[in-house]
Amino acid sequence: MRYSALTIVKEALTGHKGWKPVWREPEPKPDYDVIIIGGGGHGLATAYYLAREFGVTNVAVLEKGWIGSGNIGRNTTIIRSNYLLPGNEPFYEWSMKLWEGLEQDFNYNAMVSQRGILNLYHSDAQRDAYARRGNAMHMAGADAELLDRDGVRKMAPFLDFDNARFPVQGALLQKRGGSVRHDAVAWGYARGADSRGVDIIQNCEVTGFQIEDGVCKGVETTRGPIRAKKVAVCVAGSSGRVMAQAGMRLPIESHVLQAFVSEGLKPVIPGVITFGAGHFYVSQSDKGGLVFGGDIDGYNTYAQRGNLPTVEDVCEGGMAIMPMIGRARLLRMWGGVMDMSMDGSPFIDKTHIDGLYFNGGWCYGGFKAT
Repeated sequence: MRYSALTIVKEALTGHKGWKPVWREPEPKPDYDVIIIGGGGHGLATAYYLAREFGVTNVAVLEKGWIGSGNIGRNTTIIRSNYLLPGNEPFYEWSMKLWEGLEQDFNYNAMVSQRGILNLYHSDAQRDAYARRGNAMHMAGADAELLDRDGVRKMAPFLDFDNARFPVQGALLQKRGGSVRHDAVAWGYARGADSRGVDIIQNCEVTGFQIEDGVCKGVETTRGPIRAKKVAVCVAGSSGRVMAQAGMRLPIESHVLQAFVSEGLKPVIPGVITFGAGHFYVSQSDKGGLVFGGDIDGYNTYAQRGNLPTVEDVCEGGMAIMPMIGRARLLRMWGGVMDMSMDGSPFIDKTHIDGLYFNGGWCYGGFKAT
């Protein structure tokens, strides 16, 4: 039997010959127990765990585009739990444990690859700060190892150890950190939620909330009104715009965070490496491309695209520790819209409107907290 190129791609994505969809395409029902706005990582994960852990299956996930079109498909795929503060470290360590069993849990290949993450340090003060962080990680039950210069050289001999401005003195290593195939995470959660009865409704933009006497009764959408007992908003960088429809002004700003992929290269990056004297992080995909990024753009925007000054800044950081990548060609780039809270801490909470819940303000940490 001969297949068209489109059929082969669909079968590769779905794992089914003859191409059957990974999840249903239902019409929205008039009412649900729970509506989740946002068909990305946090929205789909919320639906999946509601169904699996609590048996709540009369749930609709509303996505204005297609599944994976938001930040879940626009990041650098890093997972880790190498945090310092007591409010962060135990949370992300629990998240790491979920990542480690995720593929078996929802029976889907999300390409979880625990190749380790190296945070380079370039001064004595930074070494001491990393030692403190590593001790905090141990206290929370996470793995951490402080490497000296020779330890880093064994893992990544290609680094510019004798850079005049930023000599590599060592690194904090978390061996359980690594990367995951971002869109496969969305597909796995979507399939797992759908198989438990959750309705995943794509191309369904929320245009307003039905609020009566201080109680959220449902939403208005481009596919008609839908009632619900509870409504959760998990829309990342669009948080401000969506919650404004409920009359709420959030302490959150939206900024674009750019990511980049080089042409395919032979295997060179052992895991994830971060630059300690600037904001640069890099890993290597299974296809050989270097996947890397840096700082958010300094202005507010809802655009999923970047600009040349940030390209230059990120590439400067990469060149500072790995001059050899200057010969690699940049293959593609994209932007995710970050929901930046004022103190870097997220919100997972009720709002003052009964029945309306909000999940946002994840800044850079949204994907690894999925």
